[in-house]
Amino acid sequence: MYQKSDAPRTITVTGTPIETEDTGQPVTIITREEIEQVQGPDLARILRRAPGVTISRNGGVGGFTGVRVRGAEAEQLLVLIDGVRVNDPSSPAGGFDFGNLLPGNIDQIDLLRGSNSTVWGSDAIGGVLAVKTRSESGIEGSAEYGARDSFNANLAGSIEGEDAFLSLAGGYYTSDGFSAAASGTEPDGFEQFALTARGRVFLSATTEVFARGRYAEGELEIDGFPFPTFTLSDTPEFQETTQYSGAFGLLHDNGPLYLQAAYSFAETERANFDPTFGTAPGFTSDGHSDRIDVKGEYRLIGPLLVNFGADAEWTSLETNFTPRQDVRILGGYVQAGIEFGGLSGHIGLRQDDHQRFGGATSFGADVSYEVAPDVRVKASVGEGFKAPSLFQLFSDFGNELLRPETSTSFDLGLAFRDRSAPAYAGITLFRRDSEDLIQFVSCFGVVGGICTGRPFGTYDNVARARAQGVEMEAGFTISDALRGRATYSFIDTEDRSAGALTQGNRLARRPRNAASASLDWDSARGLESLLRPKIGADLRYVSGAFDDAFNTVPLESYVVVDLRAELSVAQLNGDHPLVLFARVENVFAEDYQTAAGYAQAGRGVFAGARFSF
Repeated sequence: MYQKSDAPRTITVTGTPIETEDTGQPVTIITREEIEQVQGPDLARILRRAPGVTISRNGGVGGFTGVRVRGAEAEQLLVLIDGVRVNDPSSPAGGFDFGNLLPGNIDQIDLLRGSNSTVWGSDAIGGVLAVKTRSESGIEGSAEYGARDSFNANLAGSIEGEDAFLSLAGGYYTSDGFSAAASGTEPDGFEQFALTARGRVFLSATTEVFARGRYAEGELEIDGFPFPTFTLSDTPEFQETTQYSGAFGLLHDNGPLYLQAAYSFAETERANFDPTFGTAPGFTSDGHSDRIDVKGEYRLIGPLLVNFGADAEWTSLETNFTPRQDVRILGGYVQAGIEFGGLSGHIGLRQDDHQRFGGATSFGADVSYEVAPDVRVKASVGEGFKAPSLFQLFSDFGNELLRPETSTSFDLGLAFRDRSAPAYAGITLFRRDSEDLIQFVSCFGVVGGICTGRPFGTYDNVARARAQGVEMEAGFTISDALRGRATYSFIDTEDRSAGALTQGNRLARRPRNAASASLDWDSARGLESLLRPKIGADLRYVSGAFDDAFNTVPLESYVVVDLRAELSVAQLNGDHPLVLFARVENVFAEDYQTAAGYAQAGRGVFAGARFSF
């Protein structure tokens, strides 16, 4: 029988751990079990299982990968790794490139779909995606080899004592790849090494000191726009990226009071090289952030509780064209809540103070009510804001008078259990209105006004947009051995910028329809056997879209099918310490693009093994 306590817990709603049934906000949690079931080093194949998510990528694994939630810009998604904000302050719009995050070291993905700056402050317009890295007991590892001379290996383990815990996880990936440019023939490879660590020291039964860290370095071969045609084609260019982030702090949890205080940092360093012009990098960037925050939950009386937090963040940008620039933002929030019988709800307010544009106020509320056993009505409203990026403020195209982008989102849904249950279903209606969106303004042939001193263009708060639609998801058990999942999203986006040439158009790279389905057969689910074969299939459909704001460059619809299989070898005690696996990606060799001119992977066959002891 399904038990509520089996449900994974989310941190994306209140900033502290709660069960997903206790919030009216839409949350998707993907566990390590599902990550291993999907197989492979491509995080996009995992994220596309969540409703409301679409992916744009420039080529293969490692290429720039943008994740759009409910039609928001990829840069409007706040990304956390082990609680550390890792959005890159040196990128043009301050977003996170998912091409540099592989799933081998990930234990859980926690995705909130909807604005929630009430808790998280800047960047949480489209939602919040929180990654928890692995902290295994014992030792687990895997290795696979396959198409395009690809090799992927991961190893995770821990050292445990009565008063302390230390876990380490490492991963290595290399692939010859394929030409990122659809018109090209020269393969563009990718190589990355990543290491994560998590440690805890228990000072008492209720208090611990913790530390977490991640390091990743990679080299990606890229295609460019060479002279004289300036069209996307094969080039010898490559990019080196180094990321490191970490946090340490104190956590206290005695039941009525949960309190966490931490210092965290994140850095992304990039260097682009074009051997045509020598060995020196043509472009370098360094984005850094430091953050101090305190957050907690206090259970007042009976069903009443209060969540609260305060934080200070300093971000900086430096490139070989832009001297070091930095900015500070302070914020704090309070959120009142109730958990009484089948009723759960929260209402909160946040105030931020930005060194450049001043104050920003964010409001949010949600409610979840059990109308029948395991059936809940959920509703929420949330405000979001995104501070201008340092590039938008201080680069040669910068405008120091920029205001933050803002959004208000609403959703209403009906949920039967959650996706951790053998059977579940849900439907959610949503709308998000965004204002003061920052766009690049061309100054070609324009003098005076905002173009004064900026002959090549600048940034300004000139755009508005709306995204609305419906999300549906379901998990079902056909028999003891056969189970399936399915999601569907309809996302209607509109450029609502008054007087703009693009007014009324669909937003770029926002397909209206996206659906995914998976079916898994387990020969011995619920039984013990020495050999346990499994077979699975995944299907992804994405409708057509436009690559540009003027809706003149179409992206065709596509269907991708993957097949996978496992064979578990058991010990006499029933454990399965050795798993042999294989898969075929893009079985029908679908030729498609998620960004105009950039190819996606064709058919590929891979095989490997996982082990544990």
